[in-house]
Amino acid sequence: MKKIVLAYSGGLDTSIILKWLQENYKAEVIAYTSDIGQKMDKKKIIRNAKRLGVKKIIIENLKNTFVKDYIFPMIRAHAIYEGTYLMGTSIARPLIAKRQIAIAKKFKAFAVSHGSTGKGNDQVRFELGYYYFGPKIKVIAPWRIWKLKSRTDLIKYAKKNKIPIPKDKKGEPPFSVDDNIFHTSTEGKILENPNNSAPEFIFQRTKALDKTPNKASIIKIGFKNGDPISINGKKLSPEKLLQKLNLIAGNNGVGRVDLVENRFIGIKSRGVYETPGGTVLYVAHRAIESVTLDKETMHEKERIMPVYAELVYNGYWFSKKRVKLQKIIDKKRNLVVGQVVLKIFKGNVILLSRKTNNKAYSMKKVSFEENKSFNKKKVENFIKYHSKKLNKL
Repeated sequence: MKKIVLAYSGGLDTSIILKWLQENYKAEVIAYTSDIGQKMDKKKIIRNAKRLGVKKIIIENLKNTFVKDYIFPMIRAHAIYEGTYLMGTSIARPLIAKRQIAIAKKFKAFAVSHGSTGKGNDQVRFELGYYYFGPKIKVIAPWRIWKLKSRTDLIKYAKKNKIPIPKDKKGEPPFSVDDNIFHTSTEGKILENPNNSAPEFIFQRTKALDKTPNKASIIKIGFKNGDPISINGKKLSPEKLLQKLNLIAGNNGVGRVDLVENRFIGIKSRGVYETPGGTVLYVAHRAIESVTLDKETMHEKERIMPVYAELVYNGYWFSKKRVKLQKIIDKKRNLVVGQVVLKIFKGNVILLSRKTNNKAYSMKKVSFEENKSFNKKKVENFIKYHSKKLNKL
């Protein structure tokens, strides 16, 4: 019997897709789940898949790989899409697609499938990964070809096929939610109208400011080779480090973003994002680089960032251009070593101090006290040179 590998979450959409694939392709569906830190009930995933007749269920722990090889490189690039979005969903899809194709090859599946809608960015991100690693493997995108055109149609199909329909905290069919160790995104329903405020009950990993502690959390983040390696002096794996930051920052209401973004496919959409630990790392990494990297390197990174961010957002993680930019971004990462101290309080990440043995920052040169480490006489010639250059620009 021919086989299809489905990116399966165990939720409503992918359970419906699983049933639909069985009906329309008369194939064995292999349910593949990447554990990248999302809220996940493994027993429920297995139970839901088995209820639909699935024999092969694969749940793969990728959390540490996801943080180390995908999130940390993006943090080193200071990548933010449209000035706000830390791209928690964007960065997850390439890894899932890569592993899904590997599973398809292992079990000689003729096709892979995903649950992304026909209006979203994720269909592009998944499929660019599929085509990169498995160009001869067929891609089945149900949302683009089936007759189920809306969430209402999905609910009807689920009821007809006795597929459990989850309820949100208001007892209604749920919002569209994506989460992983880096972030949670919530879309759909009343959020589709940008005039509506996001209801408090949708937030899953960050507290409302009026519910946060009245005492600040002080944290010390240690860096080596451009990546965070410790919190308050304790060395942690990439996975454990981000999990700890998520808890501290989320408890203090850090990391909420309400964004109307320009999707790659050409439409605007509104999403509410929670990226507590990632927000802290972004501030901390910029801080440690400010005392470890030279001006030219920092400014080059700033010029590169918007291009890099758009590549990641659009699903071009495996592109030669993104890889080339990453090499430029990382060429002096060995110099990024030290410690940053931050105060986390009422939704704010406040920088307290930076410490490094790197000599990029010189207290002698910057001191207001008189010393011989900086030749002020050269400044006059410097200004004259640029006054001539000014007239030519």
